[in-house]
Amino acid sequence: MRSAGYQPAEPLNVWIVTDGRAGIEAQALGLAEAIARRAPVSLTTKRVHLRTPWSWLPPGFIPAAQDTLTLESDPIKPPWPDIFIGCGRASVPFALGVRTWSNSKTFVVQLQDPRVNPREFDVVIPPLHDGLEGQNVLPIVGACNRITPERLDDAVLQYQSANLEDLPSPRFAVLIGGKSKRQNISATRAREISDSLAAVQRETGGSLLVTLSRRTGLAARMQFRTWLAPHSAVFYEDEGANPYPAILGAADHIFVTADSVNMATEASATGRPVHILAVDGHAGKLARFHQSLARRGCARPFKGRLEAWSYPPLLETDRAAAAVLTAWAARTRPS
Repeated sequence: MRSAGYQPAEPLNVWIVTDGRAGIEAQALGLAEAIARRAPVSLTTKRVHLRTPWSWLPPGFIPAAQDTLTLESDPIKPPWPDIFIGCGRASVPFALGVRTWSNSKTFVVQLQDPRVNPREFDVVIPPLHDGLEGQNVLPIVGACNRITPERLDDAVLQYQSANLEDLPSPRFAVLIGGKSKRQNISATRAREISDSLAAVQRETGGSLLVTLSRRTGLAARMQFRTWLAPHSAVFYEDEGANPYPAILGAADHIFVTADSVNMATEASATGRPVHILAVDGHAGKLARFHQSLARRGCARPFKGRLEAWSYPPLLETDRAAAAVLTAWAARTRPS
């Protein structure tokens, strides 16, 4: 275990609070697990959903009261944690509330831009491309995640369908997203992506390891099934265990559609070349995100020709965990 300076005598009681969506919860879990690699932790996962009309309101206007929770939500009640990690809109009212309920004893960390003044939290960790600033704001490239070499190695070993490391190399992990606020993958674009990746497979003799997202639309899915699946050693949609971490661990190169911050950040944590596949729509702030990955040497736009390069793995989650523990220790260290 790496030291973070002042160490607690007892395990830190850490809550992660989200609405339970996989991509949101993974960010909070990633930070909590990175903290646990540096200090003893007792981790509790809480999933919350707001009742109407509270769910319609901006987070800063929702009363910080537990009676806004739906019946299926986990309770938000004492004993209060040492560290509260919130991610996503639904967590914000409880991040604001727990500071009051705990008499400011709970150290409150909010991931992403909470759309509330950052001074209402102890630490805010937004993506750099959001442009949020403040004395207690720690911008990171992309998003916190759970990717570690140990987790990827274990996922490869546990993968049941095939021995991924025995597949012909180079092995190409292909992470397909889909619809987001400003972007999508049309049937035409899905066919173009399929054809370009099939060409890479033919030219190299390697193996395509493909996983689709829940966000992948039906029209795009049909194109990928028709034109990409026949060339793929692994093609995953929705059935069975998701091979996502296993194919990341086995990959020599990673292709990621341009709509996803999480997938590109996780890919960049491996240290393998990340090729960004263009999608339909306007990139908006995501253009700044991809530029930040390019500046770090992690990712490049894929233009039909396979390139190889190396870079230090993107370890922003570890940097954030160290900063949180340093800030927590500064507040709690005996004088």
